[in-house]
Amino acid sequence: MKTPDPFRGISVFMQVIQAGSFTLAAERLDMSKSGVAKSIARLEADLGVRLFQRTTRRLSLTDEGRQFSEGCARAIAELENVQTQVTTRQQELAGRLRVDLPVVFGRRWVLPALLEIAAAHPALELDVTLSDRRVDLVEDGIDLVIRIGPMQDSATLIAKPLGVQQAVLVAHPDYLARHGLPKTPDDLHTHACITFGSGGQTRPWHFLDRHGRSQPLAVRGRLGLNHSEAILDAALAGHGIALLSDWLVAELLSAARLIRVLPEVSTQGFPIHAVWQKNRLLSAKVRHVVDLLAERFVPKAPWQVLRK
Repeated sequence: MKTPDPFRGISVFMQVIQAGSFTLAAERLDMSKSGVAKSIARLEADLGVRLFQRTTRRLSLTDEGRQFSEGCARAIAELENVQTQVTTRQQELAGRLRVDLPVVFGRRWVLPALLEIAAAHPALELDVTLSDRRVDLVEDGIDLVIRIGPMQDSATLIAKPLGVQQAVLVAHPDYLARHGLPKTPDDLHTHACITFGSGGQTRPWHFLDRHGRSQPLAVRGRLGLNHSEAILDAALAGHGIALLSDWLVAELLSAARLIRVLPEVSTQGFPIHAVWQKNRLLSAKVRHVVDLLAERFVPKAPWQVLRK
């Protein structure tokens, strides 16, 4: 007995869904409208269900059609993913790749990896933007972004974890020699703190209690700055205690140019992700960058190796 081809008609079916009509799907597939209609009819006959509700003005999926289309989309995405995995190693990376990075983190930790890729693949055209603005991948035409913080639009995006940004309290040895080490978070109220903010508005510092719940602490900063590297400069100059990202201060802690303050106190962390569009073929270029970053950042990020 001949087994029906499980993929017969599926490409036409999915193209009709994307086009929204038999006519437009026929143009895109270089088929006749009647050919598209016959392909859909055969698929419906094979499945024993009606996939579309058709009127003179509107074409819409039935409940069965919607369920079938979702399953087809998953299967196609998996096939494309497997195909990409098989062929990626054999492909020369070429063409344009647009990547968006957070300004400070991207320049320090991601850009070096991208430059290595560019050196190894001269046919690859890298277009890298450094911005703390939350870009829209579709509207801005971005292939890959690195984001720090919780994913808010995960329904339309795929995200690969690259680790966690952890906040740490630091100060210059000279400052601590003059003012002593705080023993509890409440002691920070008696110290000179360097806070993130401007115009009299500062962000509270968040610590975690023993249950892992965030406990904000409103510290009054003697210096308020609106850029993390400026806060770091002030801390290195001995102006007070700062709360900064571990990846920003790891090398300085390793060199003892800064000292960790209240290391036993847990602080709030933010996930780091490589993010790209869902329902889009993961190209060899994007996969290569994502895989390289994953190798470097997981399971232990390079700055965690340096940190004391």
